[in-house]
Amino acid sequence: MHDDRNLVESRLKRVLEERIRPAVYPESVPLEVSIWTAPDEPVPVAEGLAAPRTPIATGARWGAPWGTSWLTVSGTVPDAWAGRTVEALIDLGFDANMPGFQCEGLVYRPDGTPVKGLNPRNQWVRIAAPAVGGEEVLLHVEAASNPVILDYHPFLPTGLGDKETAGERPQYRLERIDLAVFDEAVWQLVVDLEVLGELMAELPVEGARRWEILRAVERALDAVDLQDVNGTAAVARRELEAVLASPAEPSAHLISAVGHAHIDSAWLWPLRETVRKVARTTANMTALLEDEPDFVFTMSQAQQYAWIKEHRPEVYARVKKAVAQGRFVPAGGMWVESDTNMPGSEAMARQFVHGKRFFLEEFGIENEEAWLPDTFGFAGGLPQIIKAAGSTRLLTQKISWSRVNTFPHHTFLWEGIDGTRIFTHFPPVDTYNCSMQGEEIAHAARNFKEKGRARRSLAPTGWGDGGGGTTREMVAKAARLRNLEGSARVRWERPAEFFAKAEREYPDPPVWTGELYLELHRATLTSQARTKQGNRASENLLREAELWCATAAVRARLPYPYEELDRIWKTVLLHQFHDILPGSSIAWVHREAERTYAAVTEELAAITARAQRALAGEGDGTVVFNAAPHERGGVPAGGARPAAPAAGGCTVEARPDGGHLLDNGLLQVAVDARGLVVSVLDRASGREALAPGAAANMLQIHPDFPTMWDAWDVDSFYRNTVTDLTALDSLEVAASGPEAVAVRATRTFGSSRAVQTVTLTAGSGRLDLDTEVDWHETEKFLKAAFPLDVRTDRYAAETQFGHLYRPTHTNTSWEAAKFEACNHRFVHLEEPGWGVALVTASTYGHDVTRTVRPEDGGTTTTARVSLLRAPRFPDPHTDQGLHRFRHALVPGADVGAAVREGYRIGLPERRVPGAAEVAPLITLDDDAVVVSAVKLADDRSGDVVVRLYESCGGRARVRVAPGFEYARVDRCDLLERPTGEGATELRLRPFELVTLRFAVEGGGGEPG
Repeated sequence: MHDDRNLVESRLKRVLEERIRPAVYPESVPLEVSIWTAPDEPVPVAEGLAAPRTPIATGARWGAPWGTSWLTVSGTVPDAWAGRTVEALIDLGFDANMPGFQCEGLVYRPDGTPVKGLNPRNQWVRIAAPAVGGEEVLLHVEAASNPVILDYHPFLPTGLGDKETAGERPQYRLERIDLAVFDEAVWQLVVDLEVLGELMAELPVEGARRWEILRAVERALDAVDLQDVNGTAAVARRELEAVLASPAEPSAHLISAVGHAHIDSAWLWPLRETVRKVARTTANMTALLEDEPDFVFTMSQAQQYAWIKEHRPEVYARVKKAVAQGRFVPAGGMWVESDTNMPGSEAMARQFVHGKRFFLEEFGIENEEAWLPDTFGFAGGLPQIIKAAGSTRLLTQKISWSRVNTFPHHTFLWEGIDGTRIFTHFPPVDTYNCSMQGEEIAHAARNFKEKGRARRSLAPTGWGDGGGGTTREMVAKAARLRNLEGSARVRWERPAEFFAKAEREYPDPPVWTGELYLELHRATLTSQARTKQGNRASENLLREAELWCATAAVRARLPYPYEELDRIWKTVLLHQFHDILPGSSIAWVHREAERTYAAVTEELAAITARAQRALAGEGDGTVVFNAAPHERGGVPAGGARPAAPAAGGCTVEARPDGGHLLDNGLLQVAVDARGLVVSVLDRASGREALAPGAAANMLQIHPDFPTMWDAWDVDSFYRNTVTDLTALDSLEVAASGPEAVAVRATRTFGSSRAVQTVTLTAGSGRLDLDTEVDWHETEKFLKAAFPLDVRTDRYAAETQFGHLYRPTHTNTSWEAAKFEACNHRFVHLEEPGWGVALVTASTYGHDVTRTVRPEDGGTTTTARVSLLRAPRFPDPHTDQGLHRFRHALVPGADVGAAVREGYRIGLPERRVPGAAEVAPLITLDDDAVVVSAVKLADDRSGDVVVRLYESCGGRARVRVAPGFEYARVDRCDLLERPTGEGATELRLRPFELVTLRFAVEGGGGEPG
């Protein structure tokens, strides 16, 4: 037989595009359209409905960037259409290739009831089935003219990412706004041909199945009268029945499809627009659930449910009804789909606390899975947090984006730093926006790495990122793929159903230990420094506020500010979303975040000050409060004492080379004439911390223009070019008293200026480093380098509730790929018996490399902290302006000292007028065990909740001594629910996390 395959396939493509698809709507009449544009921000629905309208014609331009226009469409169903299915087609100027990334709309009835959302792949609104001739049609559309930021030529700098710079030029043109007859038979034929054509393209040419489909398609095309598609569609469909009915092979891969719309809580749109995106999507999905009995939809992020509840209660009522029916499934149990690398220990825990509690209170549902399809890598401390929150499973997809190494598993056990294992699944479909295309389904089956041991995977199905969700076309395709020869078998299933089946069929999956490092988007650890500093400061202030408010509630009966702390925590958690904290959102998002963090800081400072004033008592003295988890200057951890006389003993001397020598008896530090640190001598050991001939606190600048994803990525070739910033404007002694000595160096480079201050404080074994940068570079990367005389194959980096080790060498591609990584408060490098900690107050990105010196054969291990970047997309002015960073170098430090100094740098002593001594609520007798939170129980019982963990990676036996009377102690999960009998004598595994709840008789203060 002659090979006419290409001919038939080309015929199918053209006939579908030019004849069959247009025939889905064989008859149409235009609708009348009128418009009102809100003058500024979106208005309430009632105001939008009542606003006066002006007629507008199709083809007219509309919609300034970030504007809102209210359209009214009206018309009459022609008498000839009686008994037929009629839909309104509303095309706001959509580009079918950009669902979720451009204009969108939400349709309302005249009474304000939301109907469904409009987006590029979902432009129809059902009017009637069957229709009544002469029926009046009246709909209102709240249309958002969100500009396209990520265009066909991506990553170009644009001012459209901020309302203040976006201008007023209309972004869109009204296209088709018609009333039309919907031909169900033709629509079904389109789906039949799409499914078979897409499947055919994935099958081997040598196989019989491909040719069977080809011939059936050819017969169907022969049966279609191109001048009467609507009259011949049913006949054409009958030619396809046999190939569509042929069942899948018994060994076919099993795909659990779950309706999904991964909605970024902010990204290329501001938070306020996400509120509306969620309303549009959930309105669509609840409507689709009513039409499609097999369909199941899932949505994560409790924050997004809370937004609908607050802003669109009518939509929320539909959501709650569908949740109760088990059709609309809350997933994940987190407040938002947060970044997991940078949030601190408590913040990561509270993501689950607030998310799971919301789902429990609103729906009576507790999820067992964490749902993080798009997060940029996963910290090694996360499995323990997931388990402590009462969950056992994780779903993600993003690791498939890794550029260097292909992850070896799709279903596996992920083991965290403490040994906790979580059943984890990466969908082999390699997208969280599956659209049921044959290419995607075939890729999932081919790509699945557990073949021979397991057979099933999950496919999140629906348009995401900017929302939209699953379409009726996707549901129709899934129905045909339920049991189709040559394809994987597709079923709509809830995530819990998939995980239960996957666990049963794969009881002994492989284990991956340690972090799930994404070999991409490494620069998100540095972009938008102000956002990251706001996050770290807020986490620290929340710790202090909870600690001192709990102490004041127990000691002074001061009302505890439950509502204020709950609201602030949710605000901070929202801003840990995986495009806000990583710095990958538009300028508008980060401008708002900066204002939000400032407000959070002010409110938490006031809350803390109120509690501390209640505790400090009367008197003319000064009381020093220590919120750090270790004793400091005679003040116990979590306690306060009257201030003691300041210690002395610091000196600063001029060096012959024009530099300075600083000494406090513990460290001797030499700063040369360039303002660089050239010696840090640990007097206790007599050991020099810096490599011979090297200079530390050296600012280094690199060109930074990645191949794509500007704010997200730094590519390894950035290291090929580096400039040491050694030119000096001035060098001066900034402090010379016995309590502290400091030297300040000022230098300019490019269009920027840096001021570096090196400080030694009496009694402190650390060198404090302040760096102030007035940054006006573009596409540059600024780092501070610390070349250390330490030989080690690995170093420790703090993560949630512990630390993990990373290699300093690049033996394999896996190690080489980790050229930029995350730490929280410290990195620690150690030879047996002696180490150095580099402590960070608010930066996360860093790199560690090593070289062997030819002069003496010694090893120089260089740790560099990442300070600033200057990408131009999506925010063309990223990080411009003034920044201040604080770091510290701690020679002679073991891991315990690194932990201690890491907490201290972010939790300064607070000095309050008064004379009282405040005993800690909780005292521990082992410094390796760290208290991460002291608070009152969220249920307002007045019980005291204490969270602690082993911080050094060893075993610990610790006595927990409460400084108050209590009736009993329970061991709890993160949601403060008892899991077993508690004790105050604990034996902890390495990095083990424990939450204790102390029942306080009479309660610990009234609600504030």
